Amino acid sequence: MAYKYSGASAIALTTALAGTAVLSGAVQAEVEEIIVTATKRAESTQDVPVAVTAMSSTTLEDLNVDVFTDYLLELPGVSSGGSGPGQGTIYIRGLSSTTPHLTVAGVSGLAPNVALYLDEQPVTQVGRNLDVYAADLNRVEVLPGPQGTLFGASSQAGTIRLITNKPNLSTFEASISAGVSFTKGGEMSEKVEAMINYPIIENKFALRGVFYNDNQGGYIDNVYGTRSAADSARFASSTARPNGVLTSDGFQAGADLSAVTFLDADNLEHVEENFNDASYTGFRVSALYEVNEDWTVTATHTRQRIDSEGVFFIDPELDDPDDLSVQRFSPDEIVDDFDNTSLTVEGRLGMLEMVYSGAFLNRDTAQTVDYTDYLFVGQYLPYYICDASVSYPGAADPSGTCQPPNLYVNSTTDTEVMTHELRFVTPEENRLKATFGGFYSDQKIVENNNFTYPGSRFVAGYAPGEIGFPQNGPLPGSSVSDPNPRPLGVIFFNDITRTDVQKGLFADVTYDLIPDTLSITGGVRWHDVDVRLKGSANSSFNNLFYQEDVNDFGTNLDTQFDGTQVINGVTVPTGAEAKGTVFKGNISWTPNENTLIYFTYSEGFRPGLPNRPAGAGGGAVPAIIRTDEVVNYEFGWKLDLFENQLRFNGNAFYVEVKDLQTTIFDPTIVNLFFSDNAANAEIKGVEGDLTYAPTEVPGLTISGAFSILDTEIKELVGASVAIAGPGEDLANAPSFQGNLRARYAWDLNDDMRAYVMPRITYSASSYSDIVLINRAEQDSYFLMNMSFGIIMENWSAEIYGENLTDERAQLSNNLYFDRERISINRPRTFGLRVSYSY
Repeated sequence: MAYKYSGASAIALTTALAGTAVLSGAVQAEVEEIIVTATKRAESTQDVPVAVTAMSSTTLEDLNVDVFTDYLLELPGVSSGGSGPGQGTIYIRGLSSTTPHLTVAGVSGLAPNVALYLDEQPVTQVGRNLDVYAADLNRVEVLPGPQGTLFGASSQAGTIRLITNKPNLSTFEASISAGVSFTKGGEMSEKVEAMINYPIIENKFALRGVFYNDNQGGYIDNVYGTRSAADSARFASSTARPNGVLTSDGFQAGADLSAVTFLDADNLEHVEENFNDASYTGFRVSALYEVNEDWTVTATHTRQRIDSEGVFFIDPELDDPDDLSVQRFSPDEIVDDFDNTSLTVEGRLGMLEMVYSGAFLNRDTAQTVDYTDYLFVGQYLPYYICDASVSYPGAADPSGTCQPPNLYVNSTTDTEVMTHELRFVTPEENRLKATFGGFYSDQKIVENNNFTYPGSRFVAGYAPGEIGFPQNGPLPGSSVSDPNPRPLGVIFFNDITRTDVQKGLFADVTYDLIPDTLSITGGVRWHDVDVRLKGSANSSFNNLFYQEDVNDFGTNLDTQFDGTQVINGVTVPTGAEAKGTVFKGNISWTPNENTLIYFTYSEGFRPGLPNRPAGAGGGAVPAIIRTDEVVNYEFGWKLDLFENQLRFNGNAFYVEVKDLQTTIFDPTIVNLFFSDNAANAEIKGVEGDLTYAPTEVPGLTISGAFSILDTEIKELVGASVAIAGPGEDLANAPSFQGNLRARYAWDLNDDMRAYVMPRITYSASSYSDIVLINRAEQDSYFLMNMSFGIIMENWSAEIYGENLTDERAQLSNNLYFDRERISINRPRTFGLRVSYSY
């Protein structure tokens, strides 16, 4: 039996062996050799001296993996932040400081430190990772640790690769699968996926297409409630938590507000059970043309749309074990569309293998976000929704009216990314071999955020004889994507264009000191990354009182991308550049065919960025965020033991982190999100995966993986807000994560096989942020799943249960607005899946 899952790990392969639909006898209990491409050349998984963990297509199906959070839950050492479909962020080995706030993630967000690849193409994006549905994937491949020499800027903590199935030139294939599931206290979900592979010219030209539609029912309730401006940070008498923003510095501190009329925001029209629905709809079409024996061309087009309503977090103050709930006062919805077209040309030039990969990605998101929680920290909120007699009283005891604080944001993000890579590989049989090439990418993000306060249209007293604020618009002289005035009620807006341009040259050279036994590798990458901003961020108060000035209420970014902006009359940069070289060194020893020992030194980096509110807070906000850098020392092993019945791969690592970047929202400094360098840190850890296929029990496979982390802040580097001190943990860094599953398959008769697979997942507790005002402890969790299925020659059927103990796994935590909002996993779910293949 031959299996060849490029890039898959042992854990993926053995599961595939145990669960395959081959009905000609018991599955051979042996971990077989497979091929990986983790170093951009084809090598045996046990011969490549790097850590690589993956899930094959069979494993993805066995684990019922469909979307972003599904596969992250199955990968120890990999954690995530975010708040729903299309809004996730990946962290590897605990190298994390914060989770971005999505309404400004594109313009103010840090560059990710984990690179995300779709086949040969990097699709890493600022703030919002591409949430690619796992349809007809060959594997999901994870390379932990800095991969800066081969994969560039955003691979500081690691790289995740989504590898699709390619067209088959010789065989017609087709399959269809459908499923339905039921969630405790929630709505029904259903999905369908179909694939067809058609060789148009046998052994020469083939097409492959896949279509999918997955409707995921909601499980969180929007429950009734009211809010008023009396809860605002300007008027409230205390904070919601010890580290929250100041609430006693407002104009009304200590004043008698009994004569003020506070009108309630009432969410009755938005009350709904199970309001967090989501759907993934899309297709992918690939064409493979074999020009001749040496050259092939592959073209792929992918289109996907996510429609999501509601939110995927709960308010723990409202929640009880049987009622997952939150209070929202405006609609929450997102439409996330992307189109991606890629071209890969592979061939041979003399002794060199050549690969060119180019791609163009266009992604549009349109999102409405309830912003009512902002009243808990919005120190300027009363200006916008209260009469002037309340905000600027003529006597000690003010009077007047404050309108309902039903705030919301309309946000659009248009992203275009063009990438090109050309690389060459020397013959594998050479004693001296190399991989080298060049890379270029150009990313443009145009983001518009309209922060709308409906009550601002009814306030009195700020302009003589007028009610309400005038229309807001771009600052004079700014370069914006929309030059028109914003709708009435838009009190603040961002209209910012961000460009990230990256150039790189790389080389990876290996020399066999003793052929097949001892090798050394050296890698280098020269990089030049340039990040720039232009546009306008402006408030209605700026338009009213400061038409000619640029100040803390508004930012005017230069129209020509010449690298400057003017804040309070001071010229500061609007561009950040990271230019330099990173290195990798590796030595590997193979004393016998079943053992590989290696040591790796590697470097990684993440470029800095300019701050829109540079100089604000009395100069507390820096103009430019410095590049943060990591150095990684890693000792690893790959062992095939007991006549290939047991495979144990693992590594121990030590990482030094310098100038770790973080995102901050602190209204006591400035009423905008900004970024800063927070701390130097170190990370120590051990990770591994284990697969056991005993010959005594044909059909049984036991697989497990674990990650042990010890993260520590070593030194603060002068951030403008309080950071967790030396000795404290980094964010999203559980001290232990692990999973274990056993799959047993047996023959029912000559035509039918059955299998059963229980599995468990555990994560220790972690912290949500390193910024103290946003830092909350996220509880540990333990998840249990079970599946049972029957496989025939062309048919298969499975019933499964997920989260059988109905655990509330805290996947991320948002404290930006002084109220805890916890993103959780789906409650207990039972489902049925049926598939047919031809």
